[in-house]
Amino acid sequence: MSDSEDGRELRKPFLNTGSWYRMGSRQSSSMASSSQKCGYSSPTQESIIRDLKLTLSEFSLFGSLSNVGAMVGAITSGQLAEYIGRKGSLMIAAIPNIIGWLAISFAKDSSFLFMGRFLEGFGVGIISYVVPVYIAEISPQNMRGTLGSVNQLSITIGIMLAYLLGLFVNWRVLAVLGILPCTILIPGLFFIPESPRWLAKMRMTEEFETSLQVLRGFDTDISLEVNEIKRSVASTGKRVTIQFADLKLKKYWFPLM
Repeated sequence: MSDSEDGRELRKPFLNTGSWYRMGSRQSSSMASSSQKCGYSSPTQESIIRDLKLTLSEFSLFGSLSNVGAMVGAITSGQLAEYIGRKGSLMIAAIPNIIGWLAISFAKDSSFLFMGRFLEGFGVGIISYVVPVYIAEISPQNMRGTLGSVNQLSITIGIMLAYLLGLFVNWRVLAVLGILPCTILIPGLFFIPESPRWLAKMRMTEEFETSLQVLRGFDTDISLEVNEIKRSVASTGKRVTIQFADLKLKKYWFPLM
């Protein structure tokens, strides 16, 4: 066996090459239960109010806090994904999700319930931005739309599962079940490559080409796609950055409206 073939064997990842973009869609599917936040409060309303002696307005606040957390998470998600990468952002997002669901499952009063709801909403706010970006950036052009739609399908499946499971299990058990996707996600991130486009943007040329080669398979010629990504990243870097202070200019008022 030649030296180049030896090097190729050493660089092969643990899982089969050329199917990493499918893993991206499966990663999105494994996050389906994170959308449990959307369907959690409806089947558990009566039992939570009874067990923790909440008023209807307190439970309404509990239900809405996930949206507040998701809003905060969405605001931070863009910068987070740019500075530490897509994989790092997903790993960070999994932590408040786990803590949030644990706080809900062990809640003895409304304070833990509210804190947990906000934290899991914060994590989902980050995930809801990073996962579609990651899938789009690792997918081949001819499969990008299909794999992107898998993410939306996974969310609706997660909501449906939350409703169905809520009919049969206790609300504390249902909260514990919300932890499972994140506990799968964290170790799973070590088996998938970072986004080639993000690596190219960070000027990590060797890592960028290695990641793309792993995604497309070692027998695939990636030279055309490498050049395309480099041109795309270069053109993106030339775009004018808009600051928050610029929003007071009249030319930005109409798009904002």
